Amino acid sequence: MGEARTVRADARRNIEKLLCAAAEVFGERGLHAPLDAIAQRAGVSTGTIYHRFGSREGLIDAVVPQYAEERLDTAAGRALACADPWEGFAQYVERVCELQVQNLALNDVISRSHPGTARLAEVCHRSQEQARRIAERAQADGSLRADFAAEDLLFVFWSNAMLVRFTRGAAPDAWRRNLAFTLDGLRSEGARPLPTAALTPEQVEQVMEGRGRSG
Repeated sequence: MGEARTVRADARRNIEKLLCAAAEVFGERGLHAPLDAIAQRAGVSTGTIYHRFGSREGLIDAVVPQYAEERLDTAAGRALACADPWEGFAQYVERVCELQVQNLALNDVISRSHPGTARLAEVCHRSQEQARRIAERAQADGSLRADFAAEDLLFVFWSNAMLVRFTRGAAPDAWRRNLAFTLDGLRSEGARPLPTAALTPEQVEQVMEGRGRSG
C-alpha cells in the first residue's frame, strides 16, 4: 500500500513538473515549441507527456486557456470600465499587444496561430465578443471610425505577432511605433473610404483553417 502511494505521489510530481515546464517553454517559444524541450526541462521522458496528456493539444489545454482567459478578461474589463470609450478601445488594443510581447504562448493564442483545441477556441470566441463590445462602444461615441469591424483587429494582432517574433531581440519596443500608426488610422477624424469590406466571420474561419493547415 505504501508503495502504491509513493507511485501516485511520483506521478503527481511529474504532472506538476510538466505543467510548470510547459507554461515556461510555451511562454518563451510559443505553442509549437518542441515537446522534447518541455520534457527535458521537466526532467521526464517525452512519452510521459503523451501518457499523461494524450497529445500536444491536451497539454496546451491543461496549461494555456485559463491563463489566457484571465489576462484577456482583465484587459477587456478595464477597457469597458474606462470613462472615455476611445481611450478604453486604445488601451485594450495596446494591452493585448503587450500580452503578445510578454508571452509567446499568448502571442499564438491572440493571433490564432495555434493547434486547434476546444478550450482555446472558446477563449478566442469570448475574447472576440469582448473586443466587439469595446469597439461598438467607441463607434457609438463617434471616436472610432464607423467602418471598423471587430474582425479587423485580427489584422492588427497578426501584424503585431510578426513584429514581436522578429524584433524582440534587436528592437523590443518597435511594435509600439507600428501600433501608434494603426490607432491614428482608426480614429474617425480624417477617415477616408476603405477599398474593401471587412472580413465576415465566415471568412475569418476559412482563414483560420488555412493557417492551421499551413502551420
